[in-house]
Amino acid sequence: MNLLRNVFMSSRPLSWVNTAYPFAAGYLITTGRIDLTLVLGTLFFFVPYNVAMYGINDVFDYESDLRNPRKGGVEGAVLRPEYHRAMLWISVLVCVPFVAYLLAVGTVLSNAVLALSLFALVAYSAKGLRFKERPFLDSVTSSFHFVSPALFGIVMAAGTIDSAEWLILGAFFLWGVGSHAFGAVQDIIADREGGLGSVATAMGAAWTVRFAVACYVTAGLLLAVAPGYAPWVALVAVIYIAAIVQWWNVSDANSGDANRGWKRFLALNFISGAVVTLAFLTELKR
Repeated sequence: MNLLRNVFMSSRPLSWVNTAYPFAAGYLITTGRIDLTLVLGTLFFFVPYNVAMYGINDVFDYESDLRNPRKGGVEGAVLRPEYHRAMLWISVLVCVPFVAYLLAVGTVLSNAVLALSLFALVAYSAKGLRFKERPFLDSVTSSFHFVSPALFGIVMAAGTIDSAEWLILGAFFLWGVGSHAFGAVQDIIADREGGLGSVATAMGAAWTVRFAVACYVTAGLLLAVAPGYAPWVALVAVIYIAAIVQWWNVSDANSGDANRGWKRFLALNFISGAVVTLAFLTELKR
């Protein structure tokens, strides 16, 4: 039971929807139908994908997590060493049946997207790769964790991506880059003390916040010029900008204060999810 509780906490249950929803939305809007692939794909990106993504992260981040006061709750578990081996095995085993099915029914393109998504999942945290310690690549890889399920859902359903979908995916990607970058601000001091690199340790606190704001602004503009329901969602960018702009001039010494802004994201993600859902339902009715 202790192992199961640790697996559950490591998987960040509040974030499960952030990867399952993009796949389901991309697939359902494209096909307009509910089928076995939609159900199994959504289940995969809902639980197993997050168990693997965050479980692998907690195994290889154990030493730094011990020094991070944010860890030990909804913002991330501190996974004790006796659970590390089991967590890595569970991360593989819970994914295999779903991945096998998705590869079997997929195309060459969709299988390539899925393979790249799983590689990014491992490369972000695993020893020897550690993309999370490479400034800018950390934000790009983190964003891809959430964009790739949507990309996979679209190419699985349609086999190609049109210009409108590229605009939406581009906006989603920039939102992810900005969110990761801002999230890294709060850890600048701990990361530097631990000898860890990130987009925030490279740019400094204030410029990282400004970079995140620029990402949100650009994401909003991309959605504003996209056809269909997307312009409705563009307004969501304003909410995220308002949530972080007060740290526009934050110093590195006070970078930990940005944790207050990061905590708002848990609520903001549900608000933005509601807006996206309304637009999504409208698109389905067309």
